[in-house]
Amino acid sequence: MDMDLSLIQQVELQAQSGTFLGPIGGLALALLGAGLAAVLSGIGSAKGTGIAGEAGTGLLCQDPSKFGKVMILQVIPGTQGLYGLVVWFFAIFRMGLLSGTLPEFTVAQGMQYFAACLPMALGGLFSAIAQGRVAAGSINILAKKPDDWSKGMVLCITVEFYAILSLLASMLMIINISA
Repeated sequence: MDMDLSLIQQVELQAQSGTFLGPIGGLALALLGAGLAAVLSGIGSAKGTGIAGEAGTGLLCQDPSKFGKVMILQVIPGTQGLYGLVVWFFAIFRMGLLSGTLPEFTVAQGMQYFAACLPMALGGLFSAIAQGRVAAGSINILAKKPDDWSKGMVLCITVEFYAILSLLASMLMIINISA
């Protein structure tokens, strides 16, 4: 490899020669990014709703009448999974995969989609888990001071803000990828 070439140029040369990820390397990277946005956000949501659900079952054993409020607090960490799915769908739409033809991307274009999907992938994963912990704490508020349960909701919404920022970052980057 020539040391004067940038890393991207070196990767492009390898892709053209068929030695780096083959002829579909760019598309593979783009799909990997979109898939990670959906999967990692989904994993985070599953973990977060599980954490909140475990806390909720303890309260519901004592007071089943609080089911509605517990369910709301448990569902909140699930939004990140939905945001990840939105980013996945929007990315494959922008890639042209819904047109019925298989698009050709350079490795650089694939890396753009990959990088654009990372904020939602990582932001969704970590914020959903953190939000599940906050929701579990909010269920404890509901158990001890039922009239103050809305304070726990506000705490959950604070974490949600960062999931929304991750969604916004990914969407804006995907929009700005040139075809």
